[in-house]
Amino acid sequence: MELQRAADEAHGRVLELRDTYGQPTATPWTVEQTGNYETAWQHWRDLAGKVQAAVTAHAKENDEPRFGIEAAVRTKARHPEVQSAAA
Repeated sequence: MELQRAADEAHGRVLELRDTYGQPTATPWTVEQTGNYETAWQHWRDLAGKVQAAVTAHAKENDEPRFGIEAAVRTKARHPEVQSAAA
């Protein structure tokens, strides 16, 4: 769950930068803006890759469908109140 939350936060940062800087084709970004965006984007992709690897490993270890595990992880990470209410 923590990896998924971290990946979601990193993705939020990428979207925030894109919204702040605007579309690079409409208003060219500075070197600093481009660097900031690329760093944030790579951080998000690295975390997302770790989430995918963990989900895949868990699915193989437990002989479960990967898509179900991925959906459950995303739901629990993004909506912890749903899990608490159901318990």
